[in-house]
Amino acid sequence: MLDQYKRNIHYLRISVTDRCNLRCRYCMPEEGVKMLDHKEILTFEEIVEIVKAAVDMGVDKVRITGGEPLVRKGIVELVKMLSGMTGIRDLSMTSNGILLTEFAVALKEAGLQRINISLDTIDPERYAYLTRGGDLQKALKGIKAAKEVGLWPVKINCVVKYSSDEPDAVLVAEYCKQNGLEVRFIQQMALHSGKFAVVDGGTGGDCANCNRLRLTANGIIKPCLFNDLGYDVRVLGVEESLKQAVLNKPKSGTVNTMGSFYNIGG
Repeated sequence: MLDQYKRNIHYLRISVTDRCNLRCRYCMPEEGVKMLDHKEILTFEEIVEIVKAAVDMGVDKVRITGGEPLVRKGIVELVKMLSGMTGIRDLSMTSNGILLTEFAVALKEAGLQRINISLDTIDPERYAYLTRGGDLQKALKGIKAAKEVGLWPVKINCVVKYSSDEPDAVLVAEYCKQNGLEVRFIQQMALHSGKFAVVDGGTGGDCANCNRLRLTANGIIKPCLFNDLGYDVRVLGVEESLKQAVLNKPKSGTVNTMGSFYNIGG
């Protein structure tokens, strides 16, 4: 699918839940957030319908996100449903890794190809602080499990304040080098003020070459993370929502005054 700026839109990121088992400081406020009601969340059947329509229109790359996708009940079944779909060449997931020791084998067997895992520090106390109580060892064991089952390449997403020269980032980079992992440094973003940058080691934030759409857990197709535009598949229909999202995809990100990372999928 070509948008009005001749960018080939072939990547769909799917947020399957707004819930998470961590409370990262740059993602969720300390007081918590109001979660979507269960009836608002897309069913797996609805997600599959949307993905089929997107694939028919040219999407061939799909990423499952959250919140934390592994807290969504039955997530392995969704992976299996999507992996069996003709036309998807790249099926991946973003996770914080906490539950991966439990799910890695099943995800691989269901057809997940690769995974990105969030890791902002390898200091246990810093990890607990940044995630408001997370257990670093569980995340590291999850990374190891992903490697062992062949969810390859395992990519590490490391959020930094300003650059990859920061102490936590340097240690994460060394950990990745020692363990054969790819690392991407993501400068801390702010939706409401429009602060974002091109990902160091990745492609996110590069507006001129952006190839993605986002599907929120409650069925909104968003053409841009840093924009308030969104098209409700339950109101407009699946194909029309996808068409409108591509047609109206902005040239570059500005600000998002309505959403948050935890419910859009970053």
